[in-house]
Amino acid sequence: MSHTFYNKIWVEAQQDLMQLLQQEMPDVPPKPEKDRMAVAQQLGTLYVRYLQIFHNLELAYDQITHPQKRRVVRLVLDGVMGRILELKDELVELEISEFHYFDDILQDLKLGPESLEIPIPKYFIKEKMKVLKDRQRILSQILERNGAKDTEVVKPLKPMSIDEAVRVIQVSERARQGRLRAKFMREIHLEEKRERMAKLQGEKVLDPHLAAQRIQTVWRGYSQRKKTKQQREEEMIFLGMEPATNFNKMSMAETIAIKTEALRTELQEQYEADFQNALVQIKDSIRETEGLDIKETLQDQIRQWFIECRHATGKFPDFPDEEDGGSKAIFAQKTPEQVAAELAAKEEAKDKKKKEKGKKEKGKKKGKKEKDKGKGKKGKGKEEEEEPGWKMNPSQFLPDLSSANQTYEGVWRNRNESWNLHQTHDSELIKENKRKEVEEEIRIQVDELMRQELQNLKLAVDRDKNKKKGKKGGKKKKKGKKSGKRKKKKEKDLTPDRTIDSLYEELVTEGLLIKPKPVKLSDFIGEYSYLGTTLRQADIEPMPSLSDVKQLLVLYGVLPLGCESVHEKAPQVKALLLAGPAGVGKKMLVNAICNETGANLFNLSPAHISGKYPGKSGLQMMLHMVLKVARQLQPSIIWIDEAEKMFYKKVPKTEKQLDPKRLKKDLPKLLKSIKSEDRILVVGTTQRPFDAEVKPLTKVYKKIVLVPRPDYAARLVLWKGLISRRVDNPTSLNYSALAKITDGFTPVHMVQAVDMVLNERRISQLSQKPLTAAEFLGSLSRQELVYKEEEEAFKVSVLSALYKL
Repeated sequence: MSHTFYNKIWVEAQQDLMQLLQQEMPDVPPKPEKDRMAVAQQLGTLYVRYLQIFHNLELAYDQITHPQKRRVVRLVLDGVMGRILELKDELVELEISEFHYFDDILQDLKLGPESLEIPIPKYFIKEKMKVLKDRQRILSQILERNGAKDTEVVKPLKPMSIDEAVRVIQVSERARQGRLRAKFMREIHLEEKRERMAKLQGEKVLDPHLAAQRIQTVWRGYSQRKKTKQQREEEMIFLGMEPATNFNKMSMAETIAIKTEALRTELQEQYEADFQNALVQIKDSIRETEGLDIKETLQDQIRQWFIECRHATGKFPDFPDEEDGGSKAIFAQKTPEQVAAELAAKEEAKDKKKKEKGKKEKGKKKGKKEKDKGKGKKGKGKEEEEEPGWKMNPSQFLPDLSSANQTYEGVWRNRNESWNLHQTHDSELIKENKRKEVEEEIRIQVDELMRQELQNLKLAVDRDKNKKKGKKGGKKKKKGKKSGKRKKKKEKDLTPDRTIDSLYEELVTEGLLIKPKPVKLSDFIGEYSYLGTTLRQADIEPMPSLSDVKQLLVLYGVLPLGCESVHEKAPQVKALLLAGPAGVGKKMLVNAICNETGANLFNLSPAHISGKYPGKSGLQMMLHMVLKVARQLQPSIIWIDEAEKMFYKKVPKTEKQLDPKRLKKDLPKLLKSIKSEDRILVVGTTQRPFDAEVKPLTKVYKKIVLVPRPDYAARLVLWKGLISRRVDNPTSLNYSALAKITDGFTPVHMVQAVDMVLNERRISQLSQKPLTAAEFLGSLSRQELVYKEEEEAFKVSVLSALYKL
């Protein structure tokens, strides 16, 4: 794609965003809405429209090469991500459910279900690729040094002597020859048997013409059936009911597009380096060429202001302090009389504050009593004035979006870029910004010089008065310095003498910091729930689909951890619990979040920390080290497997030695110590939430996501995805029958069945023996499926208890 294409996508996204900002930030505040269904429709429409803008902006930011445009797009992109999280929070509060269905909105906007997929910005990984590679290298080195196994490292082959190699080759060759000889002898034996049977039954030899007719009949029937089958396959492909033979193969257009994206990424890095060099060079050239002129003009303007104030008031004015803006306050489009009056008013206000301090201290007690009496009356009045109904909570991201949109409108919307064919940086924009920076730097120097010059003028006119004013002014500055000092409380550091590298290495050696498995969220295959809205209209709460679960993890895990500005302002989610039966992919999702955001993975599961850092002091040291490293190397995920064991109603006798409740008291304290600027997420996984006490569990994990077994649509997509990765378009396979048969099986069961059936030997035989659905039944019959009653128990006991609390 060309530069024009991606610029067009950006322009369309900005136009759509402008319409939404006009809708969300009207001149007259809207009245509270009383109809709950209308509110849900309004929020859902905003959510879907922001998602469309998010798709376009993510694509534009990933492919636009212009460094200055990319900065504006990045601001808008982060703001849109944050606004989506805010709207999701509003929908959860309104519908008291984590899962929402927008079928009617998609129909109105003429969109498909794929438009609800939340894209993961590629810059989460791309912009810190070097750091992540260095971290992975260090982690692999520490694991190798300690003798731990690295899942990604290929096991080295054992060296073999020449004699052993010859013996292995001889054994395999003799076995091959034996099999061929056995096959040949079997064919001879069968031929002799047929001849004996023909002699005993007295069969006659057929006429050659009759034999030729029979052979022709059989061959023509075979060839016609083959042609008919081929025509039927072509017809099904034409109708779109079956994929084409080269469906899974990459086309030439796709390969060219991938190469173009890689080239654009290289151009981005090159243009960014040129842009950074231009910032320094242009600033230096402006300072050299225009610095003296700027200094002289500023001095002339300030001197002129001295003279005008002298003529207007009869005395020289006081020069504004740096805190008040210095000479900026002089040139804020005000006359000398106004500036002098403002300065005099400030001095009078300072004197009044000193006099009023004593009066205020005396009247504090009386004021408190009057306020306490009036609080009840005022509160009642406000409640009576407020109209009943729903109002949207104030947004933290709409002001940022509005300012970024104004930047686009003022700078980029009508800018002529016909000269910039390669989309490199714009030098004129750099000059405008750097000229302001140089002017500010020179202004500070000029202000110091002009303060001295003003003092000399005052001394020359009236020495005695100006000396007193100078002393008072000096005292005020000293007071200001004293009042500005504030003591901040610091947290106790249990490891003040240790570096982050040493703590990192210790956590790796102890197994608390582990390497995530190489999976991504795209590997978690699911399908949209097409019956969600229909079931809710019938007052039936639908079981969430795997696609809904993946979207929730992107919203609550990937987007806040990947972007620092979004994490600071968005509704904070400190802890997240994934509940579901064994084999549905809970651990895979935890590893996928780490890989999508480049996060560190800490394992604090009860079974994993058993026996490590014993005692109360040891536990505090372990949590301190984990939190310190997690803060320093953000983002980070603290994973707790079998989270229900931490909140056991009664600890089983077999697990008392492991002390599973070890973190029960300290985990809430750990969550409280996580601040808004700390991109740290605690993720728990459980397959037995029924064994835990509900109240303490829900106090720690305020967001609980149910990961169910796959429904029919998800199973159909799963079978197609798993088999197509190993076999190219097996048209003879009945996927629908497989999806129907495997009701109650989890994705892990399906993966194991595919691994067992589609081995190398079976794949080599596919051309002669087509794959059938019956071949998977043997491995599936050995698995324990998840019954509907168990899934309903998850839905009823855990989620209903959550929302009641």
